[in-house]
Amino acid sequence: MKPLILASGSPRRAKILHDLGIDFEVVKTEAPEVSIPHDPVRTVTENALAKLRAVNGAQCRRILAADTIVWFADRIYGKPRDLDEAKEFLRELSGQTHTVFTGIAFMDESGAELTECVESHVTFRVLSAETVDEYVLRVHPTDRAGAYDIDESGDLIVASYTGSYENIMGLPVEPVLRFIGKSE
Repeated sequence: MKPLILASGSPRRAKILHDLGIDFEVVKTEAPEVSIPHDPVRTVTENALAKLRAVNGAQCRRILAADTIVWFADRIYGKPRDLDEAKEFLRELSGQTHTVFTGIAFMDESGAELTECVESHVTFRVLSAETVDEYVLRVHPTDRAGAYDIDESGDLIVASYTGSYENIMGLPVEPVLRFIGKSE
């Protein structure tokens, strides 16, 4: 069987698949992303489908795509534009509990599409200006939804979480394994 195509350039998603022992290859996409105010589930689902469809030229191949956002106070926090916006995101999330939504899109070898959205919750520590500055120095926050990565120096900023840890990283394993299992 040909390896799964991961329609994502995210090293975190690749790490999760690698740790699961899944044979895959990365195909980066340039699919346009949408941000639908007040509908985070539709936002991540449509973005994951757009990424999946951007590599649909790989006929007879299984394709996996995902999109992750942070949702807090009726606002979508995607990837920050720059370090100043990353620091702003972290200050706004300081001491708060927010939701992480990841939309998963999967295409099996027959071309059938499956989608799912997974939700987790993260509570940040109360962050001092020094902690925000230190975190931004340690982590490249402009490539992460909400300007953080729970798996990289997360102990500095995360007090607790509920739900899938891998979802917070950007790729919940449960639907991935279920989708891949259906296609084998």
